[in-house]
Amino acid sequence: MTAGVSPPSDPARPDPQPRRAASRADELAGSVQVDVGPVRVAVYLGPEDIAAALRRDVGVGLTASPKELPPKWLYDERGCALFEQITHLPEYYPTRRERAILTASASVIAAASGADTLVELGSGTSDKTGVLLDALSAAGTLRRFAPFDVAEPTLREAAARIVASYPGIEIDAVVGDFESHLDRLPTGGRRLIAFLGGTIGNLDPTARSALLTTLAVGMEPGDTLLLGTDLIKDRARLVAAYDDAAGVTAAFNRNVLSVLNRELGARFDPQGFDHVARFDEDHHWIEMRLRARMTQLVPIDGLGLEVGFAAGEDVRTEISTKFTRALVRSEVEAAGLEPVGWWTDPAGDFALSLARR
Repeated sequence: MTAGVSPPSDPARPDPQPRRAASRADELAGSVQVDVGPVRVAVYLGPEDIAAALRRDVGVGLTASPKELPPKWLYDERGCALFEQITHLPEYYPTRRERAILTASASVIAAASGADTLVELGSGTSDKTGVLLDALSAAGTLRRFAPFDVAEPTLREAAARIVASYPGIEIDAVVGDFESHLDRLPTGGRRLIAFLGGTIGNLDPTARSALLTTLAVGMEPGDTLLLGTDLIKDRARLVAAYDDAAGVTAAFNRNVLSVLNRELGARFDPQGFDHVARFDEDHHWIEMRLRARMTQLVPIDGLGLEVGFAAGEDVRTEISTKFTRALVRSEVEAAGLEPVGWWTDPAGDFALSLARR
């Protein structure tokens, strides 16, 4: 479980990216570039693109069999607030474990990368980024920060804070979608590209391979990729992290139906669906689902659709792959990268890995 893209009415959110978006690359292709002092913001994705992506994802996903919605639509303003609560729950360990690894190992990671530029995919508010920026600054190499995210207002707020905290730093921010705009990442210097939070686990193997390969192709020799991955562990702990006793994750999952009601004129009753979390042994991932409590027909006025649900029918709203070191290694090598570093918390719950072009 990781943060995703906010629906069009609320662009602010804490973390990662849309899996798809209607492309305006030809129209925007670098022409919407705003320079404000040391902060440069290139915009390749706007609210209308996000709205088009929502319409497309819902139209395709809820008429498919089995039904599916991308996890990005969980994160409107309420979804972001619920996810923040989730990160503090006793059952949900990934955020705490990753932060602990960063705190303990950032200086080693900075030294191993030799980077003067930190690129962060799905940067959101850049809260965790400060640990890496501090380490690069202490090493005397920090020159530039390039946050990449879907939410322009969030990027600008984070950029203003970073500029104030690190005198002399340059900011090259990119507003884009990590499946369409990775070729727009700022180049030059020696880059450390950070993809944290376990977000890569929300992609299936084909999409992960495509993303890693695209990153590798765009990397110069000496550039490095820092990847955050949740690790396979006791199945009961994994399921509990996505189905907490307090019911916060259940509310978070049902929230996507409220998003569809508001943005697309749908008429879902969120309480007509149960939250389900299960571990798929074949794919090594957690699935979050919404299961219809009864047979129902739901109008979605904004799409001119009526979607039928049988009693007990599921809509998959998220996958979260759990990795082994061998799996991470095989996937980054298949993309053309060389693994050069591996760090975990003492319990072995979460890992950061470094790979070099």
